[in-house]
Amino acid sequence: MSFLSAPPRKPFVARGSKIARCDRCLLPQLRCICEFRVQVEARARFWLLTHRNEVYKPTNTGRLILDTIAQSRTFQWSRTEPESELLLQLANPAMDPYLVFPSAPDYAPRMVEFEPKPGREPVFIILDGTWRQARRMFRHSRYLDQVPVIEPRTLRQTRYDLRTQAEDHHLCTCEVAAALLEQIGDAHSAEVLDAYFEVFNEVYHASRRTRPMSDLSVAKQRLTLARGLTQSAR
Repeated sequence: MSFLSAPPRKPFVARGSKIARCDRCLLPQLRCICEFRVQVEARARFWLLTHRNEVYKPTNTGRLILDTIAQSRTFQWSRTEPESELLLQLANPAMDPYLVFPSAPDYAPRMVEFEPKPGREPVFIILDGTWRQARRMFRHSRYLDQVPVIEPRTLRQTRYDLRTQAEDHHLCTCEVAAALLEQIGDAHSAEVLDAYFEVFNEVYHASRRTRPMSDLSVAKQRLTLARGLTQSAR
């Protein structure tokens, strides 16, 4: 399942719901960032386990991961009826899945450090929702109980302010993915993803008129440089 193929649940009726938006990036059509998309073959892929309330939110950053990191995908979260394809992939011996979540004493035996495994591709499963939703998803997803848990180790402070974060260290979905790529030594893929996120963040603010469009130049230059490095490596 992708963000675009997810079945409609309810109309998006929050502030900005009447704005004509790009069907892919969900930003206003006059602020579309699709031209900046570039995919990289990273050292890991991501599976987003997405809360149903997140699928159609323009402020969701999970779709930036799907745009940037090749072979990543999303599954819609369910407490009792997970997608059959998710269960099939979890059992795939070619995959090396890790559930991404902060450490805590009550599941300490599940916490691991990343170690490459020959013949297996690392997959990071990110619970894509608000922090409150993610905690509930973690507790109630019994089908993930056997998946080892990995904690992002980063000094990053969130730059995502399109929603209110409880703490500065509470990173958005895209920032978590970039931190994990850095953690496994894939600095280039992390830079491309982080640069694309910066463009998204700045353009979204400009669409709300909270920042002037001139402030986008640095973000766009950074992404252009990251894109050039990707193309030269092919």
